[in-house]
Amino acid sequence: MDRLKVKKLKELQRGEITEYEVYKKLAGLHNGEEREILLQLAEEERKHYEFFKGYSKLDIGPDFFMVWRVYILTRIFGLTFGLKSMESWEDSVQWEYREIQHLIPDIAAVIRDEERHERVIAGIAHEEKLIYVSSIVLGLNDALIELTGALAGYTFALGSTKEIALVGLITGIAASMSMASSEYLSSKANIHSKKNHLLSAGITGAAYLVTVLLLVSPYLFPISKYLALGIAFAIAVSIIFVFNYYSSVVHRDSFKERFCEMLLLSLGISFISFLIGVTLKRVIGVDV
Repeated sequence: MDRLKVKKLKELQRGEITEYEVYKKLAGLHNGEEREILLQLAEEERKHYEFFKGYSKLDIGPDFFMVWRVYILTRIFGLTFGLKSMESWEDSVQWEYREIQHLIPDIAAVIRDEERHERVIAGIAHEEKLIYVSSIVLGLNDALIELTGALAGYTFALGSTKEIALVGLITGIAASMSMASSEYLSSKANIHSKKNHLLSAGITGAAYLVTVLLLVSPYLFPISKYLALGIAFAIAVSIIFVFNYYSSVVHRDSFKERFCEMLLLSLGISFISFLIGVTLKRVIGVDV
């Protein structure tokens, strides 16, 4: 067997034993049908590992970084996210299987198993929290765009960080209740909605309020108001990054496109608010 073929077999072997460890570890987080399905997937991946070992005659260990990465992401974001985060890897593996099919004709059975795994995963990768992603998006988007803009305006119109924090909190808390009310009425008016109206409203309001608290928090420390604004922007960018990464993985959307769109909206509104704050301060002649 040539060296290139052995190298490819070792990579595929490692992939199979890694998936075995991932599914086995995820099964430990769940009960009932989900646990049984994950254990079944793990056992089939172990058989695939043994299949490739029959050709390579080598013992290969798993990629523990990948195992723990998927495990930690699943603990934080849920089973759907954990399984979806593996899909691009699964796709590339299937392509590699087909690439060497002429060398190992028996691999066709492994390919069929992997294709079936995708369908099985699609069946269990559905959680109630995904139904409410739109509610989280509404709360996050509005809070990020409105409050980063408002804080930019307040920073250049008001004097101290405490004043900015006070006005920002009043604005944000009032807006979070307003957003929750709007989401409740919107969800209730949509007869096709599967959401619990009160839960949907609560999630929107909570997402808005948490974002407000995070963005205002730098102004509660004894630092320059401009430094506080910079930190608030950094927090906003971090929130945009994390949420859009989650959304792009779960919905298989373009992360770059969604991230840039939301970032430009937030920064654009903030810049306009900054200009409004400076202009009004000069026109009205108020120096707080």
